[in-house]
Amino acid sequence: MRTCFIWHGFLYNLVEKLMNTILQFMKRNYKVLLIVLALCIGLWSFIPKSNANDPEKDKLLLELLTYVLEKGHYSPKTFDDNLSKGIFKDYIEALDPSKRYFLQSDYDEFAKYELKIDDQLLDRELTFFDLTYNRLLQRMNESKPIYQDLLDKPFDFAVAEEIDTDYEKIPYAKNKSELKERWRKQLKLNVLSNLSDKLKMQEDVKNGVALDEKKKKADKSLDNILDKSYAELEKEARESSLKSLNEYFGFIKDLERKDWFSVYINAITSRFDPHTTYFAPEEKERFDVSMSGKLEGIGARLQKKNDYTEITELITGGPAWRGKELEAGDIVLKVAQGENDPIEVVGMRLDDVVKKIKGPKGTEVRLTVKKTDGSIKIISIIRDEVEIEETYAKSCVIDRNGVKYGIIYLPKFYIDFENKDSRDAGKDIAIEIERLKAEGIQGLIMDVRDNGGGSLKTVVDIAGLFIEQGPIVQIQSAAGKKEVLADRDPRVQWDGPLVIMQNSFSASASEILAAAMQDYKRAVIIGSKQSYGKGTVQNVIDLNQFMRGSDLGDLGALKTTTQKFYRINGGSTQMEGVTSDVVMPDQYSYLKMGERDIENAMPWDKIDAANYQVWNKSNGFNAAIANSKMRIENNPQFKLIDEYAKWSDSRRNENVYSLQLQKFREEQKKLEETNKKYKSLKDYTNQLPFTTLNYEQELLKSNLELKEKREDWFKTLSNDIYMEEAIHVLDDLQSNSGLKKGLTNKDKKEKLIKS
Repeated sequence: MRTCFIWHGFLYNLVEKLMNTILQFMKRNYKVLLIVLALCIGLWSFIPKSNANDPEKDKLLLELLTYVLEKGHYSPKTFDDNLSKGIFKDYIEALDPSKRYFLQSDYDEFAKYELKIDDQLLDRELTFFDLTYNRLLQRMNESKPIYQDLLDKPFDFAVAEEIDTDYEKIPYAKNKSELKERWRKQLKLNVLSNLSDKLKMQEDVKNGVALDEKKKKADKSLDNILDKSYAELEKEARESSLKSLNEYFGFIKDLERKDWFSVYINAITSRFDPHTTYFAPEEKERFDVSMSGKLEGIGARLQKKNDYTEITELITGGPAWRGKELEAGDIVLKVAQGENDPIEVVGMRLDDVVKKIKGPKGTEVRLTVKKTDGSIKIISIIRDEVEIEETYAKSCVIDRNGVKYGIIYLPKFYIDFENKDSRDAGKDIAIEIERLKAEGIQGLIMDVRDNGGGSLKTVVDIAGLFIEQGPIVQIQSAAGKKEVLADRDPRVQWDGPLVIMQNSFSASASEILAAAMQDYKRAVIIGSKQSYGKGTVQNVIDLNQFMRGSDLGDLGALKTTTQKFYRINGGSTQMEGVTSDVVMPDQYSYLKMGERDIENAMPWDKIDAANYQVWNKSNGFNAAIANSKMRIENNPQFKLIDEYAKWSDSRRNENVYSLQLQKFREEQKKLEETNKKYKSLKDYTNQLPFTTLNYEQELLKSNLELKEKREDWFKTLSNDIYMEEAIHVLDDLQSNSGLKKGLTNKDKKEKLIKS
């Protein structure tokens, strides 16, 4: 059994083991058990007994999904014309977002099914999907010779013409001639942008300006750029676009019917709410890896390059990294399992290559690779458990004039549901706090910026580290029954000053932590105006559990919304998110990118508050918040950030570009001049000394990759004005001085500016 989680998932293996586990599971989560038990009984009637071809499997999958959604979703939709229209819109947009494949006649043909999709779903009918799938493949096949022909000849950039890239508003092409013209303009814009960059770099070299080393390393065509003619640069720009499109169409070629069917299914599930999602088997595996932060394999990241599979990175500490033979840039030609004969993987789908390379811990895989020097080598690797370090919490120390503060960065609330003894975010944060206390810290920053959520259990465990005991979050089911999840442990692992950093991308479990600490007045929450606004709980249900005696293969899983969570003060974070105590302007301040901006998001509401006591050591909170607000108000860097955010927002609706070289370059020059004004935002340095913890310093001497990652993190922190302000807030909380009595407003401002 798996514990429920937010982002959120647990699989119920109730089909085979239902009777053995029912009693212990009822003790923990009887409400969801009843839902799944009802699903098992209801679905038993249409489970097939024999093999079936793909369309039959697709039909079964549709029936499973519609049944589970109707019976298990927190707020199920009626399968009617309104739902059908939404599915139609989302699906067609997903297939051809830039309207470069379908013709208006195709769309008109599809539109006949706009109000019939609901009926087809209930009848297990695939006519609409088959029509769109086959037509898309046809149009994509027709597109390849179009772009290849267009990129075979130089573009005339002296012609005065322009392109509108607002694809949502422009109509479909009326015929193939008009479609080819649309391709021509899109390709011309791509080549023009690339060519403009090359000409700018050529001019910079002539004027003695050094080339950006990252760009130079990524684009070998920049070598000897000074000696190249306009015609050569234009040709290189076209070849670059051709290479990108060939790689894209190579990826498309690898997709199978089941991949496109997943697109169709997710157009259905997302109409219930943005977080209800179908996971195809490969996606479910990737989801589990992202939640646990580990896998069994060789510890290498791969990418497809035309027909070849290339090693792009070795994961620090993994078996491939330890073996020192496999390197980034190696091309995998063959894969063999132990002593078995090798299988050629050139031209094979990337997912299929990955499946052959991954495998159980302790088993051998032999890779035949082409090295970067052209030599061929067979490399034997014993698979092992690989931990993805970027998934896990990490910490560092900052020393300001003898006062030490700790910083813990948590990228997600991870957990391994299969292994209770494995790492999870709750255990790791407790360990990091003990390590930081050993360093003598007097204040702590929890950084959950860009943290999209994860395990509900871990967020309750983490919040409990900062309070004596009490409720952390409330959960309500569709039937209106409420459950309060609380910290029962009276111990407090960290009772000192606490700051939590969030931004617009902090969601779900991150919002539970921030909201609980805010309601307890335990921490100062600083960051974007509000967090993402996801106040719903999802459960991942393995669809294979319903298939007794079937040999149809893996059906994947459904992540569906089953509950909503609420703050302990009764308010929902749904749509509204958590409002920061100290709002710091950022580049996304005016962009619409939260839950509240999604068409089919669930509504905000509230319930009764839980019984809790405010933290009794929060002296100086109000003063620290007031100090911070005044610093931000008088900080020219923050003013510039806000100005940049407004300018970026104003450019959102600028979708028309000139395709004339001179005019395009003039427009780009104006943008560049404006950007110069904001260049200082990227160059900002806070001059704060970030250091690794004592226990890790010895490890970094032997682990150069980890050392490099830590140095990159510290560099990012040193360019982070938000972290600087978080440290200032800790200063105020730690000193507990706040604003001194008797100071005039002018005195206060001067004092803050100096600080």
